[in-house]
Amino acid sequence: MLLDRIQKPNDIKNIEESDYDALAEEIREFLVNKISKSGGHLGSNLGAVELTMALHLITELPRDKIIWDVGHQSYTHKLLTGRRDGFDGLRKYGGMSGFPKRAESDCDAFDTGHSSTSVSAGLGLVKARDLQGEDYAVFAVIGDGALTGGMAYEALNNAARLKTNYVIILNDNAMSIAENVGGVSKYLRKIRTMEPYRNFKTDLEDHLLKLPKVGERVVDTLKRYKSGFKQLVVPGMFFEDMGLTYLGPVDGHDVKAMRQMFTEARKIDKCVIVHVITKKGKGYLPAERHPARFHGAEPFDIQTGLPLVNRVKSNYTDVFSTVMTKLGARNEKVVAITAAMPDGTGLKRFSNMYPDRFFDVGIAEQHAVTFAAGLAAGGLRPIVAVYSSFLQRAYDQILHDVCIQNLPVVFCIDRAGLVGSDGETHQGIFDLSYLSSIPNMSILAPKNKWELSDMMKFAVAFEGPIAIRYPRGEAYDGLKDNRAPIEYGKSELICLGEDIVLFALGSMVKTAELVKERLTPLGIHCTIVNARFAKPFDTEMLAQLQTGHRLLVTMEENVRIGGFGEQVREYIDENGIDLEVVNIALPDDYVEHGNVELLKRETGIDADSIAARLRCYPGIRHEKQA
Repeated sequence: MLLDRIQKPNDIKNIEESDYDALAEEIREFLVNKISKSGGHLGSNLGAVELTMALHLITELPRDKIIWDVGHQSYTHKLLTGRRDGFDGLRKYGGMSGFPKRAESDCDAFDTGHSSTSVSAGLGLVKARDLQGEDYAVFAVIGDGALTGGMAYEALNNAARLKTNYVIILNDNAMSIAENVGGVSKYLRKIRTMEPYRNFKTDLEDHLLKLPKVGERVVDTLKRYKSGFKQLVVPGMFFEDMGLTYLGPVDGHDVKAMRQMFTEARKIDKCVIVHVITKKGKGYLPAERHPARFHGAEPFDIQTGLPLVNRVKSNYTDVFSTVMTKLGARNEKVVAITAAMPDGTGLKRFSNMYPDRFFDVGIAEQHAVTFAAGLAAGGLRPIVAVYSSFLQRAYDQILHDVCIQNLPVVFCIDRAGLVGSDGETHQGIFDLSYLSSIPNMSILAPKNKWELSDMMKFAVAFEGPIAIRYPRGEAYDGLKDNRAPIEYGKSELICLGEDIVLFALGSMVKTAELVKERLTPLGIHCTIVNARFAKPFDTEMLAQLQTGHRLLVTMEENVRIGGFGEQVREYIDENGIDLEVVNIALPDDYVEHGNVELLKRETGIDADSIAARLRCYPGIRHEKQA
């Protein structure tokens, strides 16, 4: 196998040009086989195989720098830099990350995971290179979907001033996770459907020269006005108008053509955009046909492309999706907003049923939030569906544009808490902290699927900013009979015991039940309270619970600092409530990739770890021994 000859960075240069197609095929076969077992980002990686090969052929790693925007397409890069054995532990705890990681390899120039950051990071590396008198090349690879993010344009605006080489490769596959939307997508589609710029320019010049008497004069005039000439050839010429040099489009599955184009781009003392056309999922028919499904694939059957485990129970995203369609039917003022994640957030059904009230703004969370504020100011009821780790990109807009004006925007925050295999950049473990710091913001978390439904109905009728956070994965269907109406700032008593109060928020209510089960046989009896509201939390309940209890245990799937438990502790201390407090929360750290249940054990928020900690608590232990 040709892959056997690639053991370390730059080994691809020892492969004969005639073998490039065969190597690309081997890489695709390897990726499909491995990801079918481990799960991972398949479609984007299959589409970027030849692009990655061409880059590795013209760079010297790790001296030269390649930055992968988001990093979903970096598997081939990892393979070509000698990390083939790491794929057996891909996205597993302690194993290889699914994203570029500087700590993992010197060939990973920058850690990525969120969209639209590569151009900024690459520009920083370029300036660091020049200021220190070094001469390495810097390449940023950004997808067309990531160009819907405003940060990319801020960086492009800056990069246009460069008088030194910087190459930005636009990997244009007409897809981000869902189909691209907006003006950028239309512009790129126009370029894709045109004849290549340079060929067209040559043909036009040849025809003009044939004009008697005036032909040569017209050509000379056009050459003097190069910018105007480009406007004739490529309408708009957006990148050139910004002051960037544009090359392409080039076939993203032709290694030789890309190698030549990238080599030319390196010679230009400016910022250069190389436009590469690729096909997401290329080489594996199920991924070509269903690119959204194979964006982040679970383990699947290679022959059919179908998941190996058929999901029977609904997850929280399914529940959200169902409730959204019902809310849309009942209230014409309900509108939905997503930042390029209609499938992932569960808004696809709503978009099909109410297309005029559905808005996909692209990968632009900041715009999504301020757009929602405008909709609310105009009298509508906007619901922003977003992953927790992506909402943090819009903190200023939440504070400045929604909360200062106290506008009724509903934030439905999916993937709150530990999400697993995508690791540090995707764990939703900070939203309670950053949202709690904002005046006028109210925050809820459901204990089960029925409570999510009730909270959404409550939130749509609420006169102010409100957020509902819920975890990834299967929706809890326990405690069905505990369905007290949602009252603002009020908790729900699940069961009454003595000794310890388990004051649990959202997903941790289920864990509290398991903790109670483990402590009861030891003679330690627990009261369980479903907090419901992280802000404002139920202060009246806290005052009541000091009678008959010695210890209050707050439980949350969020970092400790600035979280729910820390605020409860502060309130108890300041108001002289006679309860000792233990905060169960995630550590002040980033949590790596791995199975969620394993990560809970490692961070000490699983039922066994909590029960072990509480049964050894000094006051409780002394009382029981006595």
